[in-house]
Formats: sequence, C-alpha cells, structure tokens
Amino acid sequence: MAAARRIVVKVGSSSLTTAAGGLDADRVDALVDVLTKVLDGDGKGDGGRDADGKAGDGKGGDRKGGDRKGGANGKEIVLVSSGAIAAGLAPLGLDRRPRDLARQQAAASVGQGLLVARYTASFARYGRRVGQVLLTTDDTSRRAHYRNATRTLDQLLAMGALPIVNENDTVATDEIRFGDNDRLAALVAHLVRADLLVLLSDVDGLYDGDPRTPGTSRIDEVRGPRDLDGVSIGSAGRSGVGTGGMVTKVEAARIATAAGVPVVLTSASRAGDALLGRHTGTFFHRTGRRSANRLLWLAHASAPRGALTLDDGAVRAVVERRTSLLPAGIAAVEGEFTAGDPVELRDTEGRPVARGLVNFDAKEIPQLIGRSTRDLARELGPAYEREVVHRDDLVVLD
Repeated sequence: MAAARRIVVKVGSSSLTTAAGGLDADRVDALVDVLTKVLDGDGKGDGGRDADGKAGDGKGGDRKGGDRKGGANGKEIVLVSSGAIAAGLAPLGLDRRPRDLARQQAAASVGQGLLVARYTASFARYGRRVGQVLLTTDDTSRRAHYRNATRTLDQLLAMGALPIVNENDTVATDEIRFGDNDRLAALVAHLVRADLLVLLSDVDGLYDGDPRTPGTSRIDEVRGPRDLDGVSIGSAGRSGVGTGGMVTKVEAARIATAAGVPVVLTSASRAGDALLGRHTGTFFHRTGRRSANRLLWLAHASAPRGALTLDDGAVRAVVERRTSLLPAGIAAVEGEFTAGDPVELRDTEGRPVARGLVNFDAKEIPQLIGRSTRDLARELGPAYEREVVHRDDLVVLD
C-alpha cells in the first residue's frame, strides 16, 4: 500500500453530502486535504488537516507559488467521485433521490457542475488543477472510445492535473450505465493501470455481518472468494443519497483484484491511513494478473443489446480455443442491435458463455446463419467475408 504510486480513490455520495442532499463543503475540503497531503508527501497543507483531521498551520511551504504538477513523492491520484445527483437534489427542491431516470438526469445536470466547482475551489487552495472526465459504458467498451479514455486520463496525470471521474448521468440510459461508481472505480483502476484502489465508505471496512449488530467483527484481509463464504453482506448504505452498498464494494473489489489491482476498503475518515499504507479497513489481495486490454470493460461494463446462440462446435471454438465467432457457428439470433454493439453469446441451453462486439446489424444475421464466409462473400460481397465477432472484441465469461 505504501509503495503504490498510481492510486484510484473512490468516494461515495454519503461522504460528500448532507442528509438533505446538498454538498457538504467541509467534507469535500477534508478529503482534498488528505489527498493533497499524500501527493505532497508532507505533514500538513495550506490550512488543511493532517491524517487525524487536525487543522494545518496554513503556511503551506512552497505550494503557494504556481500550479503543482504531480506528487512530490511520485504519487498520482485519480478520484472517482459520486455526488452529482445528490448535490442536485436540494437546488431542484427534491427531498430524496428520484427513482425515475429523467429526474435523475436533471439532478445530475445541476449537481455535476456544483460538484466539480467545489473540487476545483478546494484543490485551488493548494495550487492544484483538476480535470473532469465523464464516462458511460459506451465510452469504454468500444475500442476507439476506450483508447480515447485511456489517453485523456494519462495526459491529465502527465500534465499534473488530478482527474475527477464520474458516470455521465446526464445522458446515460438504463442500458448504458455502470449502475454504481464502485464498479466504475474498479474499471478505471484497470484502465489507468493503478497500483492500488481505495474504496471509501461510511463504514470502516467489511464486517462478517451487520456492523451495527453486537458480536460482528471486521474482516482484515480477503485473499480470495472463499474467505467470504458464509459472510452476510448488506446491500444498502445508510444515507439514502447513493446507489451503492457493501455488495457493490465487494463486487468492485472482486473485479479489481482479478485484474491484478489490490483494494483497500475503509471509511472516508480513515482515507489518510489507507493512502499512507497504515493498517486500516479491509485489504483485498490480488487474485489475478494485470491485463493490458479493454476486455475487462467488455465483461463488466457493457449491457448486451441482443444474443447469439452458438452450436456446440462454435462454443468449443470460442471458449476453449479462443477463436473468433464465424457465421457458420451461429444457430439463432435475438434482440435489436447494430454493428459495434455488445451481444451475449450463448450455448444451446441458453447459458451465457461469452460477450463480444458484433460486426453486423441484427437484421443482417439471419441470412448469415450456418454459412461459410467464402460463400457469403461470393453471394453478398467481400464485406461479408469476416467474423461476426472478432476474437479481439470477445471475452469469455467465467
């Protein structure tokens, strides 16, 4: 933890807002104080708080001269921040998070500007710049969009700006949204090749039951799924302004650790301890290797727009030999999708075996079923002498 150089930090709505739904400036400033301390590698910042939450001396050393680039100790931080919808509730006269998508989008439209403005002002106390990055699943499952997202985040870090990432709730539909920022944070950690993911909650770690119940205890380390056998994981937070709960955080930890990124889960009040490598919260060990491709996004961030049923031979080819899916191996098609959309690949029993980006519209598939690419090219033209799903755009599901 202490040796981590590139860190993704995720903070939830409950750690940034009041119960009424507005932004809590003191909470935002407290988080910024901690993040800046970690980047600077010193004890205190301009009027900031140290790891114990005590006020700094306001002197700030050399930080008052110009904009800072990067961390003095080589550390970099990407902040995945919830709070846009919650921040927009009070200004729009809403007393709780709306359930319908249209009003959620309206609240996000108002709240996102307030959220980034608050971060901008808070980091400006230390001469640091921030950059806003809004993502949808569509931006990250398609090859060109994935490269653009990677390049933007890398360039922001290279230029000394701290990226603040959020889901683009103003335009995301139910079909193309991550659903919670815990999962988004895990995928961003993979995207930027992070050394550590820190998930900040309103609870100081993962417990073996409801932490409010006497007799439950915190789980210090998780080395794999078996360590959680028999553990009752709550599904909702206490604040009512966010969407995540402990279930989404454990799932995010599973995604990140499988991609080779260790995870610390702790409370926002213990963020400094987590980022400085002190013992706190629950530590999730890596369970897989780091991957340099975007297939993790395809597996966990894309919502299939349709499905292709494969015959037994095609299932073996795709799952065991990791080949592309050819028209000859397709038995049936369902759904409405266009070329480039994610689709689910199923066996003859209807079980999902893989997911991929399809090269044809749904209405084109029926005339391709069971036929060779050579015959299709001869009859329909050279554009049809290709894979329905290329192996580079395909991920096998566990």
